[in-house]
Amino acid sequence: MITETLDDYILSHIDEEGQLLATLNRDANVNLLRPRMLSGHLQGRILKMFCRLLRPKRILEIGTYTGYATLCMAEGMEEGSFIDTIEINDEMEDFIRNYLDRSPDKDKIRLHIGDAMEIIPTLDETFDMVFIDADKRLYSTYYDLVFPKVREGGLILADNTLWDGKVLETPHPTDKQTIGILDFNDKISQDHRVEKVILPLRDGLTMIWKK
Repeated sequence: MITETLDDYILSHIDEEGQLLATLNRDANVNLLRPRMLSGHLQGRILKMFCRLLRPKRILEIGTYTGYATLCMAEGMEEGSFIDTIEINDEMEDFIRNYLDRSPDKDKIRLHIGDAMEIIPTLDETFDMVFIDADKRLYSTYYDLVFPKVREGGLILADNTLWDGKVLETPHPTDKQTIGILDFNDKISQDHRVEKVILPLRDGLTMIWKK
């Protein structure tokens, strides 16, 4: 179990998040309703490291929220690479652009405001990596939608797949988010087209490698 003290130790022994991300983090915690949705320092450095190791040329992110994870992935991407990131909440656009525009990696990022279900089919790309962190009720639908667009040997990451431990409980019939996560986890576990592992990182991060 990761205690708060151990978490502090981890954060003090990994790369710093940098001034821009630290400012974004503070801004989100002061001004946004659900700042816990932000990826945060540790997960952000892990996402950057994935990009360093995989060297993806094309990334798709479903669920931009503040743009924190977007900026972390862009940091780890090589010049000439692009990340398409989709946010359905148009009220977040000014917040997101405020930080994307201040980043030295802004030219790697293409922000789409709208419904991922409508935007993804319009993206004529083959993606090396996909990060799913949006409406939990639609995880399985997002997965089916992006799977044909992911190259063989590509990586799909899905966040929040342990969902505060609610995956161990029987959900209330009205708890569509938990039901969505449970359905997604079952779907991935039975999908023989991929190899998969759940990392007990924060709220659960599933790595899915397309064979």
